[in-house]
Amino acid sequence: MTRTLYGYAFLDDFVLLYPVYALLFADTGLSVWQISSLFAVWSATGVVLEVPSGVWADAVSRRLLLVLGPLLTAAGFALWVLVPSYGAFALGFLLWGAGGALASGSLEALVHDELDRLGAAGRYARVMGRARSAGLVAVMAAMAVAGPVFAWGGYAAVGGASVLVCLVRAALATRLPEHRTPSSDETDGWAASLRTGLAAARADRSVRGALLLVPAVSAVWGALDEYTPLLVRDTGVAEATVPWLLLMIWTGATAGGLLAGPGERLGTAGFAGLLAGAALALAVGAGSGSPAGLVLVGLAFGGFQLAHVLADARLQHRIDASGRATLTSIAGLGGELGTVAVYGGYAAVSDAGGNATAFVWFAVPYLVTALVLVATRRVRNESPKGPRGTQ
Repeated sequence: MTRTLYGYAFLDDFVLLYPVYALLFADTGLSVWQISSLFAVWSATGVVLEVPSGVWADAVSRRLLLVLGPLLTAAGFALWVLVPSYGAFALGFLLWGAGGALASGSLEALVHDELDRLGAAGRYARVMGRARSAGLVAVMAAMAVAGPVFAWGGYAAVGGASVLVCLVRAALATRLPEHRTPSSDETDGWAASLRTGLAAARADRSVRGALLLVPAVSAVWGALDEYTPLLVRDTGVAEATVPWLLLMIWTGATAGGLLAGPGERLGTAGFAGLLAGAALALAVGAGSGSPAGLVLVGLAFGGFQLAHVLADARLQHRIDASGRATLTSIAGLGGELGTVAVYGGYAAVSDAGGNATAFVWFAVPYLVTALVLVATRRVRNESPKGPRGTQ
């Protein structure tokens, strides 16, 4: 299963259109406002469909959704290159957002349940950390390959390659094992699955805490990564140097995912220390305004990636199979909403003080989260009747 999973995760991000789709929109004649509105369509689709898709995954087959997601994305990419226009781009983003929503929650739930069936649920963080790292390697590989392919065949070539990758990913998803069968409650439909998932969150405080921790960790750095090229350029390096420094930052994030196995030994205090250390590295590195400071930014992104994987693992270990995809998707929805909020806040802060200032300020939420974790652990340890601190 793990080999198939790593291949699926790699192909999910090995999209040659990634580095050039904004150029495609501009070359088609779209204005900056129109391009921004397309990103809004993409984000809104994910927000609207995140939870319904998770409920559907719990009610039917999770593997089925992992097959359908890439097919929808492939259709969207095909529209972009066959009939380039604002309407086609918007529909393509809608299909891409829907495809991503189908996979979100479904993949985590399937992997955890299959590992649990084999008595290896404790390996979940390590496996998913490697899967996320495979995706980051794919992003870097796509950046490297897109240039030569584009030079050879233009948008048609990178678009056709992206469609092909999606089709291969859908075929690969059929090889993922799924031994789970819907329970009687799940066969009642979406409403029963949603009730099951929400009931688990209401009944268990540790589930609620884990559910909130995932978006608290993922939302901010998930938005900041879009602005790293601007941060790098503002250090004064030549334009040709920007991709190489970006590669250094994403190497740090990739390493963070690979450290998920050892990272599982961190208790609540260690997890809080990880977040605080990454936040300080981000603030100092970005605030330095120098290329050397980007090493610290890479370390920070590695810390955030590791924290994201560990937060997801904590959530998976606290919920049962019947509502797993639903609750994972609810956590994903929180992350999506938080990311959208960061986009707006980043624009306001960067307009006033620049990109480095925005990165420094957005290190603060991680420090707050670390303090909340420490305070919550202290209260639980001091309460003779309360549950023990989360480990």
